[in-house]
Amino acid sequence: MAQTHQVQQSGWRSISAKRRRTVAGGAIGTLMEYFDYYLYGLASATVFPAVFFPGDDPVVGTLSSFASFAVGFLLRPIGGLVFGHIGDRMGRKTTLMITVIGMGISRLAQVNGSLECFRRSGRGRRREWGTNL
Repeated sequence: MAQTHQVQQSGWRSISAKRRRTVAGGAIGTLMEYFDYYLYGLASATVFPAVFFPGDDPVVGTLSSFASFAVGFLLRPIGGLVFGHIGDRMGRKTTLMITVIGMGISRLAQVNGSLECFRRSGRGRRREWGTNL
Protein backbone atom coordinates (compact mmCIF):
# COMPACT_ATOMS: atom_id res chain seq x y z
CA MET A 1 0.00 0.00 0.00
CA ALA A 2 1.19 3.38 -0.88
CA GLN A 3 1.04 5.95 1.82
CA THR A 4 0.20 9.49 0.94
CA HIS A 5 1.19 12.30 3.17
CA GLN A 6 -0.87 15.43 3.18
CA VAL A 7 1.04 18.58 3.69
CA GLN A 8 -0.82 21.05 5.82
CA GLN A 9 -0.77 24.51 4.42
CA SER A 10 -0.32 27.30 6.85
CA GLY A 11 -0.92 30.97 6.51
CA TRP A 12 -3.22 32.74 4.10
CA ARG A 13 -3.05 30.02 1.43
CA SER A 14 -5.03 27.64 3.62
CA ILE A 15 -8.00 30.03 3.60
CA SER A 16 -10.49 29.65 0.77
CA ALA A 17 -10.84 32.37 -1.85
CA LYS A 18 -14.41 33.12 -0.77
CA ARG A 19 -13.35 33.63 2.82
CA ARG A 20 -10.44 35.89 1.74
CA ARG A 21 -12.87 38.02 -0.32
CA THR A 22 -15.22 38.23 2.66
CA VAL A 23 -12.45 39.31 5.01
CA ALA A 24 -11.11 41.83 2.48
CA GLY A 25 -14.58 43.28 1.90
CA GLY A 26 -15.19 43.61 5.63
CA ALA A 27 -11.81 45.22 6.17
CA ILE A 28 -12.33 47.72 3.35
CA GLY A 29 -15.84 48.57 4.61
CA THR A 30 -14.54 49.12 8.14
CA LEU A 31 -11.69 51.26 6.85
CA MET A 32 -14.10 53.42 4.87
CA GLU A 33 -16.43 53.77 7.85
CA TYR A 34 -13.68 54.86 10.23
CA PHE A 35 -12.29 57.24 7.59
CA ASP A 36 -15.79 58.76 7.34
CA TYR A 37 -15.87 59.18 11.13
CA TYR A 38 -12.42 60.76 11.02
CA LEU A 39 -13.47 63.27 8.36
CA TYR A 40 -16.72 64.10 10.17
CA GLY A 41 -14.81 64.62 13.43
CA LEU A 42 -12.29 66.84 11.67
CA ALA A 43 -15.07 68.87 10.07
CA SER A 44 -16.85 69.08 13.44
CA ALA A 45 -13.78 70.69 14.93
CA THR A 46 -12.90 73.07 12.12
CA VAL A 47 -15.74 73.77 9.67
CA PHE A 48 -19.12 73.07 11.27
CA PRO A 49 -18.96 75.69 14.08
CA ALA A 50 -18.51 78.52 11.58
CA VAL A 51 -20.98 77.20 9.01
CA PHE A 52 -23.83 75.79 11.09
CA PHE A 53 -23.49 77.84 14.30
CA PRO A 54 -22.25 81.26 13.11
CA GLY A 55 -24.09 83.42 15.67
CA ASP A 56 -22.94 81.49 18.71
CA ASP A 57 -19.83 81.85 20.78
CA PRO A 58 -17.03 79.86 19.06
CA VAL A 59 -16.74 77.49 22.03
CA VAL A 60 -20.50 76.87 22.07
CA GLY A 61 -20.47 76.31 18.29
CA THR A 62 -17.64 73.80 18.59
CA LEU A 63 -19.36 71.97 21.45
CA SER A 64 -22.63 71.89 19.49
CA SER A 65 -20.92 70.38 16.46
CA PHE A 66 -19.16 67.82 18.66
CA ALA A 67 -22.54 66.99 20.24
CA SER A 68 -23.95 66.15 16.80
CA PHE A 69 -20.88 63.98 16.18
CA ALA A 70 -21.37 62.23 19.54
CA VAL A 71 -25.05 61.53 18.88
CA GLY A 72 -24.19 59.79 15.62
CA PHE A 73 -21.40 57.82 17.25
CA LEU A 74 -23.49 56.72 20.24
CA LEU A 75 -26.57 55.76 18.23
CA ARG A 76 -24.60 53.46 15.92
CA PRO A 77 -24.78 50.38 18.20
CA ILE A 78 -28.49 50.97 18.82
CA GLY A 79 -29.07 51.07 15.06
CA GLY A 80 -27.12 47.84 14.75
CA LEU A 81 -29.39 46.17 17.28
CA VAL A 82 -32.58 47.52 15.70
CA PHE A 83 -31.65 46.72 12.13
CA GLY A 84 -30.17 43.39 13.14
CA HIS A 85 -33.57 42.47 14.57
CA ILE A 86 -35.31 43.72 11.42
CA GLY A 87 -32.85 41.71 9.31
CA ASP A 88 -33.67 38.57 11.28
CA ARG A 89 -37.42 39.11 10.88
CA MET A 90 -37.77 40.56 7.38
CA GLY A 91 -34.58 39.48 5.63
CA ARG A 92 -31.29 41.08 4.73
CA LYS A 93 -32.38 42.50 1.39
CA THR A 94 -35.35 44.36 2.87
CA THR A 95 -33.19 45.68 5.71
CA LEU A 96 -30.54 46.84 3.25
CA MET A 97 -33.17 48.71 1.22
CA ILE A 98 -34.58 50.37 4.36
CA THR A 99 -31.14 51.55 5.46
CA VAL A 100 -30.09 52.76 2.00
CA ILE A 101 -33.33 54.73 1.57
CA GLY A 102 -32.91 56.16 5.08
CA MET A 103 -29.35 57.24 4.30
CA GLY A 104 -30.50 58.86 1.05
CA ILE A 105 -33.25 60.83 2.81
CA SER A 106 -30.86 62.00 5.54
CA ARG A 107 -28.27 62.98 2.92
CA LEU A 108 -30.86 65.11 1.12
CA ALA A 109 -31.72 66.81 4.40
CA GLN A 110 -28.04 67.46 5.04
CA VAL A 111 -27.48 68.90 1.57
CA ASN A 112 -30.51 71.17 1.93
CA GLY A 113 -29.15 72.41 5.26
CA SER A 114 -25.74 73.04 3.72
CA LEU A 115 -27.27 74.90 0.80
CA GLU A 116 -29.23 77.11 3.16
CA CYS A 117 -26.04 78.03 5.03
CA PHE A 118 -24.36 78.70 1.68
CA ARG A 119 -27.27 80.88 0.59
CA ARG A 120 -27.26 82.83 3.86
CA SER A 121 -23.56 83.61 3.51
CA GLY A 122 -24.24 85.53 0.30
CA ARG A 123 -22.01 83.36 -1.84
CA GLY A 124 -24.93 81.56 -3.46
CA ARG A 125 -26.46 84.58 -5.22
CA ARG A 126 -26.50 84.91 -8.98
CA ARG A 127 -24.16 87.63 -10.15
CA GLU A 128 -23.84 89.42 -13.44
CA TRP A 129 -23.37 87.11 -16.46
CA GLY A 130 -24.90 84.21 -14.57
CA THR A 131 -21.87 83.20 -12.55
CA ASN A 132 -21.90 82.06 -8.93
CA LEU A 133 -19.21 83.70 -6.85
